Amino acid sequence: MKKWKLASLFLALVLMLAACGSNDDTAEDAGNSEDKQTENNAAEGSAYPMTVSPTVASTESRDAGTTVNFEDVEFESMPEKIVVFDYGFLDTLDALGVEGVVGLPQESTLPSHLEAYASDEYTNVGSLKGPLLEDIAELDPDVIFISGRQSAFYEELKEIAPVVFVGTSEDAYWDTFQNSVDVAAKMFDKEKEAEEYLAKYDTALEEINELAGNYETSLVTMYNEGKLSGFAENSRFGYIYDVYGFKPVTQDIESSSHGSNFGFEAILEFDPEVLFVIDRTAAVDGNSNIEKDLENDIIKKTQAYQNDRVIYLDGALWYLSGGGLQSELAKIEEVLAELK
Repeated sequence: MKKWKLASLFLALVLMLAACGSNDDTAEDAGNSEDKQTENNAAEGSAYPMTVSPTVASTESRDAGTTVNFEDVEFESMPEKIVVFDYGFLDTLDALGVEGVVGLPQESTLPSHLEAYASDEYTNVGSLKGPLLEDIAELDPDVIFISGRQSAFYEELKEIAPVVFVGTSEDAYWDTFQNSVDVAAKMFDKEKEAEEYLAKYDTALEEINELAGNYETSLVTMYNEGKLSGFAENSRFGYIYDVYGFKPVTQDIESSSHGSNFGFEAILEFDPEVLFVIDRTAAVDGNSNIEKDLENDIIKKTQAYQNDRVIYLDGALWYLSGGGLQSELAKIEEVLAELK
């Protein structure tokens, strides 16, 4: 009998120790699980959940002629599947090394430095002004980034996924460009990369401001199928004046997204030392007769032409993909290369 009681006592002790060990293991596993979750949260970015604001509060729809108001968007975690309609923002995502782009508008002309995104690896979601809504819905994206050309589709796109407006503003171009970079950097945990890339602008802007000081007058124009339009300081290309430092030949230019109509005679009358010409036709259609149309007998009388300072600017870069980390730096470098 005593032996039986002793065996029973021994068995109870073994079971108790096993239970304690099991509890310790469970606690340890729970602790490890919590540690792993903490590590995962850190890896995804501790900033989440995150509220993302649009770069501008509202804009005029270029097609419908109505005001479109943009909303803040709440994200619980970092988006993994991205549809982006703004080439400038795509440029920034590319520069920062952000992965996850699944769709973009391939039916419009991509600038040369973004041609890799024309491959079958990415889904075509239409053109800059014509989103393919059903195709976008099939991708089931976590976020859709848009700018002014897609504002008319804002409400429809919101039904598919959260939509963030990342476009620039004509009257505050440089500030809204920097805001869009900030959106990309914070959303995708790339703030260090963005800071390093923006540091390149310090030298470039200093150099172009010094170069601009060599000229008393300049005029920014855009070529479109044989016609020219001019741009003022508070226009979409006004940063050539207020950021780059070139002095406008006149303040008397109507501000609009496509500039004020400018005859060749008007250019001769103003006679700028430097004439910038953005080739919209090449950007939109792929073909252009810009030099044949522009270098006529009237323009040849200007000091800009006679001193070889008619600067033809890359249409796709300036007209379609502005507002990106790479493209804005490339613009400065293009002007420097042409005028040095």
